[in-house]
Amino acid sequence: MLHVLYLVHDVSDPAVRRRIIMLRAGGARVTLAGFRRTTNAIADVEGLQPIDLGATRDGRFAQRLAAVAKAALSIGTKLSAMPNPDLIIARNLEMLALARCAKAAFGGVPIVYECLDIHRLVLRNDMLGKALRTAERYLARDVKLLVTSSPAFIANYFKPFGQVAAPVELIENKYFETAPMTVDNRPKSENPVAPPWRIGWFGALRCRRSLELLADFTRRQGGRFEVVLRGRPALSEFPDFHAFVEAEPFLSFRGPYRNPEDMAAIYGEVHFSWAIDFFEEGQNSEWLLPNRLYEGCRFGAVPISMANTETGRFLNQQDIGILLSDATPEMLETALGRMDQDRFGKAKARVMARNPRTWSYDRSDCRAFVDRLRGLTAVSGPFVTEALA
Repeated sequence: MLHVLYLVHDVSDPAVRRRIIMLRAGGARVTLAGFRRTTNAIADVEGLQPIDLGATRDGRFAQRLAAVAKAALSIGTKLSAMPNPDLIIARNLEMLALARCAKAAFGGVPIVYECLDIHRLVLRNDMLGKALRTAERYLARDVKLLVTSSPAFIANYFKPFGQVAAPVELIENKYFETAPMTVDNRPKSENPVAPPWRIGWFGALRCRRSLELLADFTRRQGGRFEVVLRGRPALSEFPDFHAFVEAEPFLSFRGPYRNPEDMAAIYGEVHFSWAIDFFEEGQNSEWLLPNRLYEGCRFGAVPISMANTETGRFLNQQDIGILLSDATPEMLETALGRMDQDRFGKAKARVMARNPRTWSYDRSDCRAFVDRLRGLTAVSGPFVTEALA
């Protein structure tokens, strides 16, 4: 069995859990190590006890840099009790630095660089941005594979800046299915009777502009539209998030959820999925293909996106969704204000008509990914898929 050491920037990040599920479903054994954004250590992630590298804080670049420097001095000791891995996956740039320290401790195992967001700091044209890009090129000089989630990251960053010479594995932020997905077992989806029409904004809630836009739009509609928010609000970006939502009559925050366990239930409660993010407008937010795009479409929610983004272009190719040319309450009213059952039914039918593999990975995809990783090492032999709880 391929043994993967997974080094992560935040062990409590739901995306980390999803990748662990994917690796184990593909036949890999995983050891998890990383930082946390909590006061106390995380006891369990998908049945694994993480190796704790310390605490970091969201949005505090200098603090995170200091934490990485401190961890670099002790990572050999922290990992000394674990068996030697066959491969190291480093999630994000800061963990790539630690991966090289771990590689030295384990005698030169291959490193895979997983980069699912392009941070705004590395795109700056000042000394800091240039220094970070130089550091990334140096740290990634001999990685065996780059894993990323959107073609636009490659086209707009990795290729033009020449950051990573390794081959690229594109793994989209798709929903994970335990059973093979075919057109014949396309999921059935029911939505609540409307109005009110419900827009679901789920996942990493970090975009103040989206929050204010949705609040304005729903007030203008006088209750015909409601917004349901779930996930993890980035309080470093809007510390008044909870007070703001509570003050809005047509917005409600319903807390975190588990992926994939809760997906059918939470998307079954809404009609539309908010697939818009202005957090890093013109950069990462324009290039990404977010989790909520795939999850929402998988369960029949009609996606709402900006037309001039990678998400918008993807939806245009699929001929589905509501695409906005401008992010204003007036544009939302034009696009959605006269929504009725017939129009929604047709929009939803187009989403549901797409091949379900557009939105989901199954175990065969997991095995293919682990097989690709196995090919970077000296490990050979049949797949052994771990049982998933």
